[in-house]
Amino acid sequence: MSETNPAAAEAAAPHRYTADVAAEIEARWQDFWDAEGTYEAPNPKGDLAGDPALVARPEKFIMDMFPYPSGAGLHVGHPLGYIATDVFARFQRMTGHNVLHTLGFDAFGLPAEQYAVQTGTHPRVSTEANIENMKAQLRRLGLGHDKRRSFATIDPDYYKWTQWIFLQIFNSWYDDEADRARPIADLVARFESGERAVPGHTRAWSELDAAERADVLGGHRLAYASDAPVNWCPGLGTVLANEEVTADGRSERGNFPVFKAELRQWNMRITAYADRLLNDLDELDWPEAIKLQQRNWIGRSEGARVDFPVGGEHITVFTTRPDTLFGATYMVLAPEHPLVGKLTPDAWPEDARAVWTGGHATPAEAVAAYRAQAAAKSDVERQAEAKDKTGVFIGAYATNPVNGEQVPVFIADYVLMGYGTGAIMAVPAGDQRDFEFARAFELPVHCIVEPTDGRGTDTSTWENAFSSYDAKIINSSGEGVSLDGLGVVEAKERITEWLERRGIGEGTVNFRLRDWLFSRQRYWGEPFPIVYDEDGIAHPLPESMLPLELPEVEDYSPRTFDPDDADTRPETPLSRNEEWVDVTLDLGDGPKRYRRETNTMPNWAGSCWYELRYLDPHNSGRLVDPEIERYWMGPREGAPHGGVDLYVGGAEHAVLHLLYARFWSKVLFDLGHVSSAEPFHKLFNQGMIQAYVYRDSRGIAVPAAEVEERDGAYHYQGEQVSRLLGKMGKSLKNAVTPDEICAEYGADTLRLYEMAMGPLDVSRPWDTRAVVGQFRLLQRLWRNVVDEATGAVTVVDTAADETTLRALHKAIDGVRGDLEAMRFNTAIAKVTELNNHLTKTGGPVARPVAEALVLMAAPLAPHIAEELWRRLGHTDSVVHHDFPVADPAYVVDETVTCVVQIKGKVKARLEVSPDISDEDLEKAALSDEKVLAALAGAGIRKVIVRAPKLVNIVPA
Repeated sequence: MSETNPAAAEAAAPHRYTADVAAEIEARWQDFWDAEGTYEAPNPKGDLAGDPALVARPEKFIMDMFPYPSGAGLHVGHPLGYIATDVFARFQRMTGHNVLHTLGFDAFGLPAEQYAVQTGTHPRVSTEANIENMKAQLRRLGLGHDKRRSFATIDPDYYKWTQWIFLQIFNSWYDDEADRARPIADLVARFESGERAVPGHTRAWSELDAAERADVLGGHRLAYASDAPVNWCPGLGTVLANEEVTADGRSERGNFPVFKAELRQWNMRITAYADRLLNDLDELDWPEAIKLQQRNWIGRSEGARVDFPVGGEHITVFTTRPDTLFGATYMVLAPEHPLVGKLTPDAWPEDARAVWTGGHATPAEAVAAYRAQAAAKSDVERQAEAKDKTGVFIGAYATNPVNGEQVPVFIADYVLMGYGTGAIMAVPAGDQRDFEFARAFELPVHCIVEPTDGRGTDTSTWENAFSSYDAKIINSSGEGVSLDGLGVVEAKERITEWLERRGIGEGTVNFRLRDWLFSRQRYWGEPFPIVYDEDGIAHPLPESMLPLELPEVEDYSPRTFDPDDADTRPETPLSRNEEWVDVTLDLGDGPKRYRRETNTMPNWAGSCWYELRYLDPHNSGRLVDPEIERYWMGPREGAPHGGVDLYVGGAEHAVLHLLYARFWSKVLFDLGHVSSAEPFHKLFNQGMIQAYVYRDSRGIAVPAAEVEERDGAYHYQGEQVSRLLGKMGKSLKNAVTPDEICAEYGADTLRLYEMAMGPLDVSRPWDTRAVVGQFRLLQRLWRNVVDEATGAVTVVDTAADETTLRALHKAIDGVRGDLEAMRFNTAIAKVTELNNHLTKTGGPVARPVAEALVLMAAPLAPHIAEELWRRLGHTDSVVHHDFPVADPAYVVDETVTCVVQIKGKVKARLEVSPDISDEDLEKAALSDEKVLAALAGAGIRKVIVRAPKLVNIVPA
């Protein structure tokens, strides 16, 4: 058949598998699946309940990470994980499981809001258009989703329950004794009964006014409002997340300066769950790299809290090395620390050194100037190891509690309010940053750990700090306590006991994890179901008032200010709709005037619980039916905390989405709303599809499709360009859309190519030229069943020969194992090997072999498999047909090749039974003609036998 004459080829083979045939088959079967509800997963009860026999099957809940519906649509890198989960879900259906596999859309967020600001288009309009486009692209790939269960986070019926969960968190506190969340009403009852003392008050609960009670409860609620340091960008008019701020302290979008500011913000008390979030990682089937990232982010460390008296107050520090207290020669507060203003005197003390004051006339002036300087830096800049150490003395001295020394108190930007207590005791002999600061500000360095590197104890000769857990403590004796001569562990225990006896410290555990900042000064997000009365007290809306929907606004952009004016404050888009903001409501005690919260929730909110909505998406009366949740996600063997059976997505969400979702799950579990304390039991991180980026001499990306390769170099419009492997994307001008590949080869070819490129968890480069290889595989599969000239099925109802049966059952065994383990590339290789065997054998294929081959291909290439299955005479869908099972008799090789070596060199190869004994294999080797010729009569000193594959002969 002539490939160079397409017209002649088409005339000779009118029923050949071509791109046009693939397109027709794929569209037809997609329509069939939708009409028949092929992928609908029945729940055990309720509106979605289906075939009881199907529900009785073991469940399998398979999820992809939420996609964001971008206006640019999909490129071929996006569906890598979606295709993988689809292949796995199809295999699970064929192996007897009731599979829940669906996909929704994470649709709130900044991109749609930016587009609205630029064009005036309502974010909902552009977002819904993007969703429809993405749905069409995904449908074309033949993904087997239960479409009844799909939703978008912007649907009011969905975010009603996001708001409801927020209120559950708001109305809860963490009971340390019970080690779980409890309703806030239980805490109020304890205060009312006197069972629990009211913190910060000497009066009884009944004697406190409403504002005082609200303040006390705010200190316990799992969702609370507080003044928090934030990244304030006047040029954008909004607060930014740390991830949106560059290392230069500027906004990633627009390159505006970013300042530290104190703003009233909503927070989630995720720190209450730090220990459980850490400990429960052990029971999750997650990549170790992701577990390590979460452990490091949570950052559990054991040490002591120590109080340093100063000016009628005390500065509390956390240290992992309380044994070095005698070496503390100064203290440092974060510039934002609330005690700075209280402790700063009107004038410098007489002994203040010039290098400490920064040249300012008064401490207040020095502090104000330094605070302004620090506010213009990002946290990354402030903690950079290589930068010069800066700071100013605040004019106050603290008392070192172990030796009574007066140590100066500084503020410095390398200490952050968000870590620990926002204050440190500086031990310059044992910490390099403290050492450099001490040298810069002419502060003493006390040697309190005996150096083991020969440097001696005279710190004036030191060039850097010295720290060791193996050295002995020295120069550490004071009133009632001596650590001299002790090792670190024993010294830590002794000084901690001493601190606790004196009431000036205690052993404690600290975490790097901070509470989750939950406010955004934007329009396109979930409104908070919170209103404020005339006294500023927050009140939750009752469930009957949910969902609280977003109002219409004329301007979607936050108000912007002079980019360099750090003293401005945000004006949110919602605050401009006075009719919505100022309302009269009856919250149970008569109509009153209230003011709504005008911040919105962050884009993470909707993705914290979406796995639960997939289970019971049309339930308007409760978050999820308990029986349905327990069926799909409840604790089970191997998954003691429950959760989704398989969750596939990128590793970039390790410490944000994954940590936040775990926190919400644990709160809902504690309050009795769900049986699963973890959202995702098994996590799999897929790799990335990369593409070559071509750049001109200016470093600007040029269209990859228009680059020509000549003589080993790359050219664009006559100019040589550079080539580097990187991400795929519209901005890099190297994106290839799935629509292009589907049009040229069909969706099944795209699916096979993406799965065959390599192991799913590694990144791989895209090569459009290589796609044709998988298209040819499908053409050969088609030819093994269908006559290209007549369209007739060519399989025969006869038995296959033994060689073919062995090839078939080895393939079945291998493909089954590979699909179960998500080794899709090797599964495709085994299908290809069997298909090639049948092609090379020639003649019609035996029906049992053809049918098994089609069933093995079905999870990978579902459209062509469904078509061939129907042409083979079946009326049922291949989707729910049993996956073939290998016959063990044919999987075991009839013979294996045994290598015979003499002096390490191969002299013969024997075909022997896999079950041959060592003795029989030795006899066979020593009687082989080639072995006898090689020995040439020489004696034998030793024979080493490793049946059935090796005999090693050592001549005498």
